[in-house]
Amino acid sequence: MTRSVREVLKEYMSERRVRKYRLVTKDGRCNIEFGNVMHSNRFAYVLDIWTTFVETRWRFVIFHFVASFTLSWFIFGLIWYWIARDNGDLLWQKPAANHTPCVYSVNDLTYAFLFSLETQTTIGYGNLYVTNACAGAVALIIIQSLIGAIISCFWCGVVMTKIALPKKRAKTITFSESAVICPKKGTLCLQIRVANLRKTLMIGSQIYGKLLRTTVTPEGETIIMDQVSIEFMVDAGKDNLFFVCPLTLYHVIDKTSPFFEMAVDTLHQQEFELVVFLDGTAESTSSSCQVRTSYIPQEIIWGYDFLPIISRGKEGKYRVDFSNFTKTVAVPTAHCAYCYHNEAGHHHHSINGIDNQGFEVIEIEPPNNSTKM
Repeated sequence: MTRSVREVLKEYMSERRVRKYRLVTKDGRCNIEFGNVMHSNRFAYVLDIWTTFVETRWRFVIFHFVASFTLSWFIFGLIWYWIARDNGDLLWQKPAANHTPCVYSVNDLTYAFLFSLETQTTIGYGNLYVTNACAGAVALIIIQSLIGAIISCFWCGVVMTKIALPKKRAKTITFSESAVICPKKGTLCLQIRVANLRKTLMIGSQIYGKLLRTTVTPEGETIIMDQVSIEFMVDAGKDNLFFVCPLTLYHVIDKTSPFFEMAVDTLHQQEFELVVFLDGTAESTSSSCQVRTSYIPQEIIWGYDFLPIISRGKEGKYRVDFSNFTKTVAVPTAHCAYCYHNEAGHHHHSINGIDNQGFEVIEIEPPNNSTKM
């Protein structure tokens, strides 16, 4: 049976609300807003103009690229026009037949702009050139050539830096959409999956997490976005991961874990956000990068485990099946961490059931099935 439009709309609005209130989106962008920034602090963006342009969107970079060159050509064109006017080279000044101009053929504003463009871009069509009649013209052509080289180097560096940003390498590292909680190696664990979509390795990879939540101290102080460290590891440890294939990382839910007090029926009632970080160095470019994602309680599944994705063929070659990367399967799992560790007196009972303390077990003899003749 198909869902009604109201149900679909309600689900869509719920997803939008979740995306709006989470600090880190699934693709790693931070959803935070700065307010009441002083004007003196805003001026710091101008002082750090290199970083400002590198972090600017491409459409603004292209706009400033075109504007900087066009404006510089026009400004120097006005200066060339002023030099020609001062020397009496313009057509409306009616120079003499034996008059030597500062720049040949620069007799109006259009030719002055063209000469400025040809000088800064080193085109040189042949009809426009400087003579030795004006020392100011010789000095100006040197100054414009140097300024043009500086502008070209600046924008070349900005474009190359934006292309080689580590953020682009981070796009080829992906996390599982959901996290799972299930038994692993004799303990209860929270597990996530991460995969490197390129065959080049991430050197010195380290993964860790932060649990963000609002807490109230014993003194009554409310701490917004209180951060609790969450350690993740693989079978070989938690540092310098061998990131040649997708890895399943797990966090042990013991008494020091903030998940120890949660249960299957109280997990989705919690308000927290688990932010996971992966730091590493790209093997091909030697540039450091960080990949981020986050999980909210509705994205953590209790009592499920990930399906295996690595296999080995008959010829001995390893194969990764990404169709099972986010697929999960139900597994027997304790109702809570207290239940798993058999901690007496701390079990989280289901909110759907009521324990009858006066319940008494009695034995009922089975009825006699024999029949009389």
